[in-house]
Amino acid sequence: MESPKILIVLGSESDLPVVEDGVKLLKEMEVPFILDVSSAHRNPEKTTEYAKNARERGIEVIIAVAGMAAHLPGVIAAHTTLPVIGVPTKGGILDGLDALLSIVQMPKGVPVATVAVGAFRNAAILACQILSIKYPEVTSKLNRLKEDMKRQNKELNEKLDAFIKKI
Repeated sequence: MESPKILIVLGSESDLPVVEDGVKLLKEMEVPFILDVSSAHRNPEKTTEYAKNARERGIEVIIAVAGMAAHLPGVIAAHTTLPVIGVPTKGGILDGLDALLSIVQMPKGVPVATVAVGAFRNAAILACQILSIKYPEVTSKLNRLKEDMKRQNKELNEKLDAFIKKI
C-alpha cells in the first residue's frame, strides 16, 4: 500500500485542529493519505476535479471536513462513486448542528457517511475499516487498536475499583 488510499479534504485551514488526532492515527496505522484544502464554494473546480479523479489516483476513501453549510462532503459525493465520509465541525450560530444536518441529510442517491461533530478520529477509523476489506495489514492494526481500547478500559476500571476501596 504505497500510494495514498485516503484523500482528506478540508473546507478551510481552520479545520486543521479538528483533524490532528485522526491524522496521527492514520500515520500510526501506516495508511497513506493526502491532506489538502479545497472549498466547495471558494474553489469548486478543484473540489470537483479532486472527486472526479480520485479513483484514478488510487484513492479508495475520501474524508471531507466542513463546517456551517458543510457542502463539501456532498459536492464531493456528487462527483464520485468512492465512499465519502463527512466530518461536521463546530462553529457558527448552531455550533456545528447546522453542519451535521447538512451532511447527514443528503438527497436520495448521494450518500455520505457521517460522524459526530468534530469526530475526525472516528472518520479515520471508519476509513481504515473500509480499507481493511482489501488490506489485511490494516485489519491487523485495527485489531490492535481495539485491543488497546479494551486494555485502557480495563485499567480505568481497576483505578476506579482502587478509588472506591479508598473511600
